[in-house]
Amino acid sequence: MISTSSREFLEAPIADLIIPSDKVAHVQLGNSAEHALLVLTKTGYSSIPVLDMDYRLQGLLSMRMITESILGLDHIEFEKLDTIKVNDIMDADVAMLNINDKFQKALDLVINHAFLYVVDDDSTFVGIMTRRVILKQLKKHIYQPNS
Repeated sequence: MISTSSREFLEAPIADLIIPSDKVAHVQLGNSAEHALLVLTKTGYSSIPVLDMDYRLQGLLSMRMITESILGLDHIEFEKLDTIKVNDIMDADVAMLNINDKFQKALDLVINHAFLYVVDDDSTFVGIMTRRVILKQLKKHIYQPNS
């Protein structure tokens, strides 16, 4: 049986736990794979959000996706980087939360993802929620003294 304090914990809003969008590197639809590769390399991220001109989340792009797009039969075709567009190689199927979602949903989704994109009701990108933050909150809840 779930305790009242656990139920309250799982029903807590996620808004205070996200890394805001202005602190998350991104690329936009229409950017070249070369630009995206530079962003990924400079930030050290494994993947980044792809946004449209209104900052609505469209998908994600990873180093692997870029690399696969330039693999030739006998060599890597670096010269293709500036002609390949982000929207041609991105993954539009991303794990995301709405800013109004509760901690329970984040906990359910983060099992298969290192981080989750967070959007508002208009699909505008507002930030990310990392597995690290979720685990820290869970640990804090488990080890808090009973009141």
